[in-house]
Amino acid sequence: MPAVKGDGMRGLAVFISDIRNCKSKEAEIKRINKELANIRSKFKGDKTLDGYQKKKYVCKLLFIFLLGHDIDFGHMEAVNLLSSNKYTEKQIGYLFISVLVGASSDLMKLVIQCIKNDLVSRNPVHVNLALQCVANIGSHEMADGLGLEIPKLLVSGDTIDAVKQSSALTLLRLLRTSPDILPMGEWTSRVIHLLNDQHLGVVTSAASLIESLVKKNPEEYKGCVSLAVSRLSRIVTSSYTDLQDYTYYFVPAPWLSVKLLRLLQNYPPPEDPAVRARLTECLETILNKAQEPPKSKKVQHSNAKNAVLFEAINLIIHMDSDPNLLVRACNQLGQFLQHRETNLRYLALESMCLLATSEFSHEAVKKHQETVITALKTERDVSVRQRAVDLLYAMCDRTNAEEIVGEMLEYLESADYSIREEMVLKVAILAEKYAVDYTWYVDVILNLIRIAGDYVSEEVWYRVIQIVINRDDVQGYAAKTVFEALQAPACHENMVKVGGYILGEFGNLIAGDPRSSPAVQFQLLNSKFHLCGPSTRGQLLSTYIKFINLFPEIKQQIQEQVFRSDNQLRNSDVELQQRAIEYLQLSTVASADVLATVLEEMPPFPERESSILAKLKKKKPTGVTENVEPKEHRMPATQINNSVDQTTPTSIPPAVSIGDKPVSSPSSSGSADLLGLGSPPQTAAPSGGAASGLLVDVFEGLAGGGGSGGSAAASNSVPVESNGLNVTSDDNFSRFVCKNNGVVFENDLLQIGIKSEYLQNLARIGVFFGNKTSFQFTAFSCDLSLPGKLCNSVICHPKPVDTVIEGGAQVQQLINIECTEVFEEQPLLNVKFLYSGAQQKISVKLPCLINKFIEPIEMNENQFFSRWKALSVPAQECQKIFKAKFGMETEQSKAKILGFGMSALEGIDPNPNNFVSAGILHMRNQQVGCLLRLEPNIPAQMYRLTIRTNKEDLSRILCELLATQF
Repeated sequence: MPAVKGDGMRGLAVFISDIRNCKSKEAEIKRINKELANIRSKFKGDKTLDGYQKKKYVCKLLFIFLLGHDIDFGHMEAVNLLSSNKYTEKQIGYLFISVLVGASSDLMKLVIQCIKNDLVSRNPVHVNLALQCVANIGSHEMADGLGLEIPKLLVSGDTIDAVKQSSALTLLRLLRTSPDILPMGEWTSRVIHLLNDQHLGVVTSAASLIESLVKKNPEEYKGCVSLAVSRLSRIVTSSYTDLQDYTYYFVPAPWLSVKLLRLLQNYPPPEDPAVRARLTECLETILNKAQEPPKSKKVQHSNAKNAVLFEAINLIIHMDSDPNLLVRACNQLGQFLQHRETNLRYLALESMCLLATSEFSHEAVKKHQETVITALKTERDVSVRQRAVDLLYAMCDRTNAEEIVGEMLEYLESADYSIREEMVLKVAILAEKYAVDYTWYVDVILNLIRIAGDYVSEEVWYRVIQIVINRDDVQGYAAKTVFEALQAPACHENMVKVGGYILGEFGNLIAGDPRSSPAVQFQLLNSKFHLCGPSTRGQLLSTYIKFINLFPEIKQQIQEQVFRSDNQLRNSDVELQQRAIEYLQLSTVASADVLATVLEEMPPFPERESSILAKLKKKKPTGVTENVEPKEHRMPATQINNSVDQTTPTSIPPAVSIGDKPVSSPSSSGSADLLGLGSPPQTAAPSGGAASGLLVDVFEGLAGGGGSGGSAAASNSVPVESNGLNVTSDDNFSRFVCKNNGVVFENDLLQIGIKSEYLQNLARIGVFFGNKTSFQFTAFSCDLSLPGKLCNSVICHPKPVDTVIEGGAQVQQLINIECTEVFEEQPLLNVKFLYSGAQQKISVKLPCLINKFIEPIEMNENQFFSRWKALSVPAQECQKIFKAKFGMETEQSKAKILGFGMSALEGIDPNPNNFVSAGILHMRNQQVGCLLRLEPNIPAQMYRLTIRTNKEDLSRILCELLATQF
């Protein structure tokens, strides 16, 4: 601490020296404890301490805190130092407050009052100290208490430049905490005109503040465009001698230039011709200066110069309106592709990816194809090679598709493992998109599987099967090609999947050749059978039953070698055993006509957008381009992201067309994936759709009116305050008692939707988080808490959720739940994220209720009433009489009981108007029977609900839940 000696705090210097001279941790702690005792006694017993002594002891406490020790006293003395007129004492007081006093401290009101006093001080040093403290803490309380004081300082004509700089940065800090701190209207033009200030330091600070305000309300601050262009023009056209104090290694004000260029990227090109011409002149000047010989060989000069250049190129790409500028920017970036600096090569490739999407510069980007291919093969840095792959993908069109795909396939054999999967997806997309001859497409996909089989996702081989089935002209070639590929000694399992599927459908097209006769096809596939996993084996079994229909001459051979073998009939895998038995019976008892009908050729798939593109989009990090072609040719996003179901792997069934399901789907595990939750939804929202309807599409078309229920929940969601967090209201939450899907929470920022499925004591819940704004959510997290005794009644396993949600997008979190005991409370979803720099916290009840684990059962009259009478102990029964709130229609009441999880037993009760139901509650170690009688009194518009179980509290919980629905 160099200021210590000059300030005369000899005792502090001695104490620091003692600490440094300690030989052990124990000696250090002993010395610190001794000093703390001394300071505590001074603060308590000595009422005559002057400012200097308080400052000295507060400094010691700060030093001890920075060593890692807790400090629980001295705060009031630090606050007292804020009232001092001496700079050093006030400085130490503010330093202590900034470091040790939390935003929720009881002393904060005193601190804010002291800050207010200093903000109106005539001493600018004191004003700056106060502003720095506010910027360091930046709490909501400070924003509320000082929200009007700081803007006054910022726009006042009496404020000196140094204070204006600090005021702008402090206000920026508070805006991130409380976005509504700055009132609109009267302040807008005055803040914007800070861009015209004579002092460049003030302009630099104001530019950061204005950019933050623009992101929040661009229309309100659109007047900044002309001022930003004017200021940028003055900087760009000046020499370094004109702005000597703000010139960095011969580059005039590079930091301010970058801020102004970024600010302009929040708006479309200026409409005023004069402003637009001036901006174009600025951008041309920046590009011209990039061609000039460097004025210094030092790296700082090139860094500053290139920082301005790349930001100018980003603005040119953003405007996307001037062909001359776009082509010049592309040529400038092309010079960097072979630069010795790795970072420059990386940035050039990244920016050219964006230029490739413009109709004006796409052809200019293609001129650098050979250079990019060379970079792909020779670059040492994997991140640069990744960008080279992205650029090849972006510059690809019909004229160069075969060459680029060939080069990417060649490189794929030696590519880094970290980028192989993404390369496979891109090659598959390009091959499909630009295939003139679909035999070439088939060759490319099979080469992909051969070269990088482990990285070929299901979406890729699903897609090739879709295309082969939909195109008659390629089916024979595909069958011949996969037959030849399967003859390789080392054949990847994905190749076996594709080969088995295509030969099962179109093997007859090559069966005339003795080299690919039916028996040869069967033996070739069967030789791979024992090397494959269960899902592939299941698919091959389906291929074999197809062979029996296509080639009756090998029926006996297939039955004996496969379906009747002990390996299948006694297979430990239930799915494979069941298939073998069913296919054996089908091939034995069915006539040729029936067999041909059941096993007819797969019909063409509905034309839909490739799911590979959606998978690639999910894999791409924020800010990396995913466009395949120039903007005028680009596919509508609504086709790509129209629904979750379009991207589910189950859209491709295996080789049997009736009564079959993919072995690889989640349903094969014994828990049917009824809602498609095994396939997460796309993270991008439909283009052109309203953000408020973001999640409703997810629930459309589900059984039980999920779509309409979701909309109703959204429109009736009433958030209430609880400990500062939004909690779903009971009215909204009760909607989920009898349904599994819908919107559980919605406000202006976020929509939370639920899709759930239940099987006995297990549940799988998909929670969809939709960003309703046009801005990014960052630091997004959602954890699950189990209040009260719930932690002993359910076991929850939430999967991680993406930490970033783009504007208008949605992400999904899967939660697996097991019911172990009766429960009444619900898990809480605790959602946190940053929106415009402000922390948002939302707590939502997860609609997982005890009745969801009830399975309906059927009973006759004798069975029901004998068990009803057996449950006659008062503790086993709960009865509730209540007035009907939603009408007394019979069908509506029956639907609610079925939605509750109970059966509807008709003809059981002597009174035909009564409802009688039964069900079994499944828990981990036990099952509990539940009986229900609902007796409506139509004239009085009343219900009497009675539920009996032999489990303590269960009857009451169920009775209270169901009563809310009537």
